[in-house]
Amino acid sequence: MEKRIQIDVLEPEAYKAMYALEKYLAASKLSNTHKELVKIRASQINGCAFCIDMHTKDALKNGETQQRIFLISAWRETDLFSEEEKVVLQLTEEVTLIHKQGLTSETYNKALDFFDENYLAQIIMAITTINAWNRIAVSTHKPF
Repeated sequence: MEKRIQIDVLEPEAYKAMYALEKYLAASKLSNTHKELVKIRASQINGCAFCIDMHTKDALKNGETQQRIFLISAWRETDLFSEEEKVVLQLTEEVTLIHKQGLTSETYNKALDFFDENYLAQIIMAITTINAWNRIAVSTHKPF
């Protein structure tokens, strides 16, 4: 892989802004499980090896099982994820792949069956943040 610029070195203020989003998410009411499901699934979709590596390790440290991590990309085909977690994964896919159909009304309304509006807002911010990190890491070939 060719060597590319590293934004964290060249533009540390940009990274400070990204870390402010992480600080917000750390203080949010999002469960660690929901945060890691979002981060891993979005990173899989975006092909971000750096983030997949980081967040699968984080998930394991937070008590996630290897089996569930291995099956995140096939979450529809297993009963290892709760209905609530499946909604989080569906939200993640629709927001990450926004160019396809966006966040559908069906998924949005199903999410409101499980979460209040503030929690849903926090999920959307977590999805948005990891997508930004993925784009930084993939476009700069972030080494790990």
